[in-house]
Amino acid sequence: MESKHWTKNELVAYTLMYVAHSDLQSTKEEQDYMLSRVNAETFKDIKKEFDADNDYQSINKIVDAVKSEKYYNDDLSELFADIKLMAFADGSFDQMELAIYNQLKKILK
Repeated sequence: MESKHWTKNELVAYTLMYVAHSDLQSTKEEQDYMLSRVNAETFKDIKKEFDADNDYQSINKIVDAVKSEKYYNDDLSELFADIKLMAFADGSFDQMELAIYNQLKKILK
């Protein structure tokens, strides 16, 4: 797995995709929310990268990016608010999405 420096928008897009796909599906509403947070080109580029990664690679990329970049200045509340809003975009916070959300909170803090 190569180390990559993402922009803040790329990190948001990748993290939201990871949570959205945790229940093995991504709804149109979740995708629409992601596109409201990042531009279509960023979404397309990150989706291509995300689709090529396995779960282990995905979580490591997220953890490495959050720990190496100072986009959130040790306050991840903005990122977790985005995750919640995206997860509720389709009307429910699926149990797998909730589990991944809670796991990310533990890992990233």
